[in-house]
Amino acid sequence: MNKLISLEDAVNLVRDGDTIMIGGFLAVGTPERLIDALIAKGAKDLTLICNDTGFIDRGVGKMVVERMFTKIYASHVGTNKETGRQMLEGETEVILVPQGTLIEQIRAGGFGLGGVLTKTGLGTLVEEGKQIVEVDGERYLLEKPMRANIALLFAEKADLSGNLTFHGATRNFNTYMGAAADISIVEAGEVVAIGDMFPDEVVVPGVFVNYIVDGGAL
Repeated sequence: MNKLISLEDAVNLVRDGDTIMIGGFLAVGTPERLIDALIAKGAKDLTLICNDTGFIDRGVGKMVVERMFTKIYASHVGTNKETGRQMLEGETEVILVPQGTLIEQIRAGGFGLGGVLTKTGLGTLVEEGKQIVEVDGERYLLEKPMRANIALLFAEKADLSGNLTFHGATRNFNTYMGAAADISIVEAGEVVAIGDMFPDEVVVPGVFVNYIVDGGAL
């Protein structure tokens, strides 16, 4: 099955008000062309789930500057002063989640788990409003699964059926987010024919990918 679509068709799948996951770690492994196209489209009232909000001029930070989000879930925002300003001014709701907890919540959402038990955040503000579960006399926070309408991902290479491979740190959250979204769209640096990837190259199988944008052809 050929999953290749145009950049325009890809961003038209994102609707105002959607919850979106975007891969990347400090803009490394971020689908920059998809982000630029979403900015040009003028999508609004989005909820973002990501590791961080990048920088003012790189990664999802460019979307923050354009006021495209009403709510952001991230593990840190310190590299983007505009995110911090919007948070402190009450313009955007920013929910800070411990990084390990965040990726486990996404993984739980992708693979049908009921949640994650963790001690991280016990006795802090993170605990407020959350269920405490006791196991063998130990207390844990129940962190619920996270899912999204759309995942926007980046891969170094994809074949036409959606099998993905990555280079170095570009793997980051890109490897799990596709499973945790109703629709996953991958911006690939290179797109090859089915059969042109060695099986042991594949990090994310095509079953978790709905659409591919050929980033190298743009």
